[in-house]
Parts: sequence; structure tokens; C-alpha cells
Amino acid sequence: MNWKATVLVFLLAGPVLAHDIWVETNTNIIRSGDAIHIDLKLGNHGNDHRDFKLASKLAARDCKLEVAAPDGKQFDLRERLIDIGYAPQEGYWTTKFAASQPGVYTVIHTYDRVVHYAPVRAIKSAKTMFVVSESLDNVARDQSGFDTPFGHALEIVPVTNPVAPMGPGQPIKIQVLYQGKPWTAGRVSFIPRGETLEEGFDAEYERTTDSRGLASFSPRTGNVYLVVAHHVEPQASGDGYESTKYSATLVVYVPEVCPCCNE
Repeated sequence: MNWKATVLVFLLAGPVLAHDIWVETNTNIIRSGDAIHIDLKLGNHGNDHRDFKLASKLAARDCKLEVAAPDGKQFDLRERLIDIGYAPQEGYWTTKFAASQPGVYTVIHTYDRVVHYAPVRAIKSAKTMFVVSESLDNVARDQSGFDTPFGHALEIVPVTNPVAPMGPGQPIKIQVLYQGKPWTAGRVSFIPRGETLEEGFDAEYERTTDSRGLASFSPRTGNVYLVVAHHVEPQASGDGYESTKYSATLVVYVPEVCPCCNE
């Protein structure tokens, strides 16, 4: 392989290794029978994942994207994705999903690929949630299913419902699981859109998981929050790779006014 080909491989594969992947929706609650828009995004390159900015675009063929309904049925969205970027590495992927069954829906993304130029294996998971309700003015408080783990290698699992009730002052409580067990003493970032975290450890927006893998953050204002965890296993090697990097994200949409609390 000549140097030009090597650079091309780096440009195509490198962003996925160095970036975070997340999924987000245009809102967190829709009326039964309506549609929600789901975006698959890539970003956070070059600054140790300290912001919510887009950078490059994921190759959709390299991932899985599904929606898990309240009854457990899963819908494959990958073939429905639309590229809204003008250039190959610009923009992001999007699609829409219509739902009628009331309850909590989870958008699930997974990615597992060996980046041979490194050589490193990148294992990533991403989630976000939304609620389907018969009424937007009277959203049920007794939702279930938001705390269901999906068996990802590194996974962020909400402990409290991240959709309803949710608003300023309502804590985002999560548990991080690594290989199905609580991930202790790990750093979790709660990144608001529009903010750049301080270098090192940002005491305002970052937390360390406790002995049960738990962490909590209380947003002061409405915004979209990217919850991120990273883990590296330098000795986790295999065919074509010498180490493994894990990442997990959860996007939480925090409205300015809690629809359940009428505040």
C-alpha cells in the first residue's frame, strides 16, 4: 500500500475510532400515531470528547440502528436512513419513525469494527429514548422499560426515566455497565449542547461512578445532553487488533418545562 492509500484508509477509518457516535430525536414525546425524526451523528474529534460538535459522518453500512418498542419488538432503521450531507463526510444520517403504541421507545445503535491501521478494535453503543402518549398534555408518569439493558459491552442504562418526568432540576440518573457488571470509578460526561467542557475533569459536568456504577447529574436548564463514557482495554487483543476501545452514549432531551409536572 502506497502512502496515498494509507492516508485514505486513515481518513475513512480514523474518525470512527476517535469520535463518539450518538442518536438523537427532534423531541422526546409524540402523540400516538405521529412520527418522530431520528438522527445518527458523529463528532467530538480532537479534543478528548469535550463538546457536542459534529465531525465527519459515519458509514451507515458499518453499524446497526434499531428502535425497541414497549412490547419488545425491534424495528431495523438502517435501510431507511437518508444522507442529508452535501459532501460524503459532511452532515449526518436521519430517518423518521411512526409509532402508535403508548410507552417508552428506545433507539439503539451499535458498532463493532477493527481499525486495521491502528490496529484497534472499536466497540460502541448509543441510545436515546422517547415516549409515545395518547395526549401531549397528560403524559403518564408510570412509564416502564427505560431501565432495560440491551447487553452492550459498555452501556449507559437510565435509573430514572429520562423522558417523563424530565425538566430542569430533574436529575439524570444512570448506571454504567461493562460486560454486564457495574463499571466503578469510571468518568461519565454530561455534555450540554453548546458547551465545551474544561480540560482534565470538569467538576460541573462530569461525575465518577460509584461502587454500583451509578452517577447522577441535575441539569439547571433545558437542553439536549450527551452522556458519554469511555473505556480502554490495552490488552484486549485478537485477530487483527492489539487493544480495544469502548464507548457508550445516551442522549437526553431536557425540555424547559416538564410536561408531567406542569411546571
